[in-house]
Amino acid sequence: MFGSTDRGVPDLLNLLLGTYSLDGFLTALAESATELAPQANGCGVTLQRQGRPLTVTSAGRSATRLDEAQYAQDDGPCLEALRTGREVAVSDMLTEKRWGPYPAFAAESGARSSLSLPIAAHTHTAGALNLYAPGPDGFADADIAALRSTASQATSAIALVQRTADIQEFADDLQTALRSRSVIDRATGVIMAQQHCGPDKAFELLRTASQHRNVKLREVSAEIVARYGDSGDDAELRPRR
Repeated sequence: MFGSTDRGVPDLLNLLLGTYSLDGFLTALAESATELAPQANGCGVTLQRQGRPLTVTSAGRSATRLDEAQYAQDDGPCLEALRTGREVAVSDMLTEKRWGPYPAFAAESGARSSLSLPIAAHTHTAGALNLYAPGPDGFADADIAALRSTASQATSAIALVQRTADIQEFADDLQTALRSRSVIDRATGVIMAQQHCGPDKAFELLRTASQHRNVKLREVSAEIVARYGDSGDDAELRPRR
């Protein structure tokens, strides 16, 4: 059913580095995939977000409508590839018996054949690269090996983006924690100066105030610093005017 050509696999690393967002990368991915399947007139990229499939980008005319028809009935070649991690090919929608009414709808919509390749299988961002062609056996001259490699590279790229996002989230959390620690330390210094006590006692007073008021420790600390300023070397501090 499937043939092979000498067309090359797109360099997805450079593709990823050359775009400014995951959505931009996936759009370029869909466009690259259609070049590897000359008879395809549409390509959609489905990703699972919060447990629900979503066409995050598409190229050509047909993909979005066909993807969404499958989501509506919760069945179809796209979803089968996403859920099983296996490649799903349809030679002719007019003779296809799987997926209930979907094949007839696809044929009426101008898609007689399709190919869905899994992306990031069995992960929380699992997806599929979905190609549609107007005629039967529309992928006979497609570079299937290159398309499979594209889907595989897309899996790695999405994992890299996710890892980068996780690292950024960790860095943001760390910066927030450091800012919180800084303002808490400054508030502790204010209390030490006012109460003539050590750091442990000052922190305990600060924590007690937080609990009694049911306000986060950082927020209580920020209020104290905003009101009294830093402790400096003065034993008795007065509120800022």
